[in-house]
Amino acid sequence: MVRALRQVVALAAGAVLLTAAACPKKPAAMKRAQASTMPDSADQMGFGMRHVLTNKGVSNGELLSDTSYLYEDGTRIEMRRLNLTFYTSQGVKDGVLTSKTGTYNSRLQRLEARGDVVVVREDGKRFTSQQLVFDQVRNQFFSDSAFVLNEPKREHSGIGFESDPKLNNFRCLRGCKIIATVRVPTR
Repeated sequence: MVRALRQVVALAAGAVLLTAAACPKKPAAMKRAQASTMPDSADQMGFGMRHVLTNKGVSNGELLSDTSYLYEDGTRIEMRRLNLTFYTSQGVKDGVLTSKTGTYNSRLQRLEARGDVVVVREDGKRFTSQQLVFDQVRNQFFSDSAFVLNEPKREHSGIGFESDPKLNNFRCLRGCKIIATVRVPTR
């Protein structure tokens, strides 16, 4: 009886293995298509979204995204391939932030950019990180991720920071390093 049971189990296991081997694998294009479908819980989905960021009625930024998912009656927006252009109070372009994904919460007036975040300022500063939060109410950038800030004459790096959007009042939180060229006077 034990011998017969072993044979049945062996046959069943063999049948499962043969069935699994015979099933065709999904092509890579089909896997990508399944990953890009709209989440079931999104209220709306949009392509080519444009949102103007204002502070006390004055435009201080233009937020663009390739794909947008709106949640919570449009107060939370999940975005793919985002681009945020900053403007001064006089309407002059001041800098550009780009990232792979991001979340904008209109109630908190807060943008969290994620994935290859790059900020390029008009004064030549370039900031890179994997995550960055822009809080409009406090008019502040901050993060707890590793970063690199390149300025014309020096480079800052570390983990975590706080700064104004112009990257002038910059405060590194941990592992801070600065590399700068120094001229040594000669006699």
